[in-house]
Amino acid sequence: MSVKRFALYMVAVLSAVQIMPGFAEDTSPAEIVQAAVGADGKQRVEMLGGSYFFKPDHIIVKVDIPVVLSIRREWGIVPHTFVLKMPDSGVMIDESLSTDAKTVEFTPKVTGQYTFYCRNKLLFFKSHEEKGMKGIIEVVP
Repeated sequence: MSVKRFALYMVAVLSAVQIMPGFAEDTSPAEIVQAAVGADGKQRVEMLGGSYFFKPDHIIVKVDIPVVLSIRREWGIVPHTFVLKMPDSGVMIDESLSTDAKTVEFTPKVTGQYTFYCRNKLLFFKSHEEKGMKGIIEVVP
């Protein structure tokens, strides 16, 4: 198979993956979760990332209390990441997700709303963030 023919084949396959059911943009309503404070004094939330979604996609946490996010992605061939930037709190997280949970910890120092998202993008298609793979961490007093 020639390189040109292989390249055309790969574009067709990748295009099909982008339009398959289950790979569509997420249009479901927001799932809001208040982080629970454990016996260790840390706020804990479990998250799942997948076909252009994060669940929950709106997390409420309290300022100055450590947060522990346990994040994994659903099984599939499409890779995903978790990016969260809270510069006022010194938080810069950029993690590749796997089907095994990864734990990220941070302590929010400033109230406000901060966007998290998947930074992945395939060729000329919309980014995963543009397809709905994003959410909000809301830091409250």
